[in-house]
Amino acid sequence: MKYQSIDDYKRKWIFTHASMPLSEEAQTFIKPFSQAQAAQFWKENISRESPDMERLNRQDWPSNLENWSREEEWMKSWDSDDDSMPEELLAHLDWQDDVTVYFCYEKYNVIETNWKTFKRHWKNFLFYDDGPILIARRRKQAAWFQDNGKVKLGTRP
Repeated sequence: MKYQSIDDYKRKWIFTHASMPLSEEAQTFIKPFSQAQAAQFWKENISRESPDMERLNRQDWPSNLENWSREEEWMKSWDSDDDSMPEELLAHLDWQDDVTVYFCYEKYNVIETNWKTFKRHWKNFLFYDDGPILIARRRKQAAWFQDNGKVKLGTRP
């Protein structure tokens, strides 16, 4: 099984939190991978050995400083009443709404959605901000969110 039900997802609360609940329709676009599928995706796209972003090896592409062009603030926008994603992120991730994106928290926790859904509900995804990385299918741009309120913007090899 590629996906698990959002009802079975251990962090479902980030999409049902009282301060920012997603509609049931929006939740249909949130597709948490099963643990086996997440581990396979992580191995193929993030790291062959490291279980999370804190323990990357030197050979893992995210640990190569040359892959990151700049850092921007994301926390100030997240804390604001404006639901818009920071302009710097939108400019860097200039994807069409139907592009499939993957929000990777760690080896066993990856969510698939589309860019439109992620943009609209980015604050929910970042309720849990322990170093997740955002990548997209057949796109090189990447965004690595840091728990210090910064996001690294760059490209995958």
